[in-house]
Order: sequence, then structure tokens, then C-alpha cells
Amino acid sequence: MSEVDPWDALRAATRARVGLGRAGDGLSTAENLRLAAAHAQARDAVHTALDADAIVTALGERAGPVVHSQAADRAEYLQRPDLGRRLAPDHGLEAGEHDLVVVLSDGLSARAVQDHAVAVVDALLPRLEGWSVAPVVVAEQARVALGDEIAVALGGRMVLVLIGERPGMSSPDSLGAYLTFEPRLGRVDSERNCVSNIRPPDGLTYEGAAEILAALLTESFRLQLSGVELKDTGAALPSGAG
Repeated sequence: MSEVDPWDALRAATRARVGLGRAGDGLSTAENLRLAAAHAQARDAVHTALDADAIVTALGERAGPVVHSQAADRAEYLQRPDLGRRLAPDHGLEAGEHDLVVVLSDGLSARAVQDHAVAVVDALLPRLEGWSVAPVVVAEQARVALGDEIAVALGGRMVLVLIGERPGMSSPDSLGAYLTFEPRLGRVDSERNCVSNIRPPDGLTYEGAAEILAALLTESFRLQLSGVELKDTGAALPSGAG
């Protein structure tokens, strides 16, 4: 009869590495191999290019243009974060009047955007009935702040940036959502709100993320602000969270 491992219950409740055991003074061979595989997944997430055409196809009629930051390639993007925050001059965006601009950005994990961003848009937009939403922009070599300049160019009162978050050793595909009221150049992170770890089945579900985002966007418009003064006042995670 095999012994019950007391760590099994905790391992089942988290993706964190707990109770790894050891072989002598180090990790076992199996754990070392799992760690190396996770590290490789994280590196791949950072360096893999975004398939913008596939996202545009998935968005269908909701799709707007594909734009680029001033970072010429992935290497420059990683070495020069400032260039990832500025829009390339040949963007071709046309000014209008919109309540909301949605930007899908590769960030530090194109895989997260590829796997999850369109599904979040699918879940969110029906919750924003009556809102004027601009065609969804896809941005390459982009940081969060690039959304401010995109929204200004399009005439958006708010911007929502869905972006690949920095990969962890157990989360190479985590999607973050950043919303900013009255976006403009020079906005800082304290003037934004973030919903992170959107990555079912191991993180927040699409429906759960959409419910939180719709509530935050609505409240942001009501209060005419975003950032540290705008709070998620829900008593608990929404029913779609998991």
C-alpha cells in the first residue's frame, strides 16, 4: 500500500511549486527537468512573435488596423521599453469620437494575447450596450502606455489595453487588462486600473474578467476618473471567476 503524500492537497490547490522534495542537497532530477521546461516556456512567451493576422481574422468585423510601436523589432523592444510606449509615426489611425478604444497588445507574452484576448473582447462588448466602441486595434511591440497614444489618435475617452503579462514560471500565458480614463501622453500607472491573470482554467475566466471590467469601465465613466481612486467594490469575485 503506497503512502499518502501530505503535500498532495496543497499541490492540487495551487500552480506554485511546493513540497518539491530533494535528492541529497538539491532538487530531484524530475523537478529539475520540470523547472527547465517551465523556464523554456517563459522564454518562448517573451520572444515569440504575435500573429496579428490571425487575431484580425478572429475579430472579424470588429477589427481595426494593426499598428506598431517605435521599437523596430523584438530585441529593441526588450532593450528599449520607452520605444514600446510610443506609436510609430505611420500609424494611419483616423480621429473620431468614441467612448472606448480597445487595444490588443503583445506585451511580454504574445501567447497570452493569441490565446485569450479575443475571447475577452467577445465576453466584454455585449456588456457595454450603448457604448461607442472604436474598431479594435492590434498593436505590435507594445507596452501598456502605447494605448494612450492610440486612444488620443482615435478620439477615445477611455482606453482598455489587453496585453501579455510578464511570464512566470507557472504562467507563460497570463493576460492583463489595463483601463485608463481620458488617456493622454504622460499618464502613469497609478492612473490606470488593472485586472490580471486572465487565463482559464488556471486564472480568471473570460466571463469573470468581462464582468469586472464592465463594472470598472462603467464606474470610471460615472466618476470621470481611473487609477488608485477607482476601486473594485465587489464583495467577492463574480460568478464567472475561477
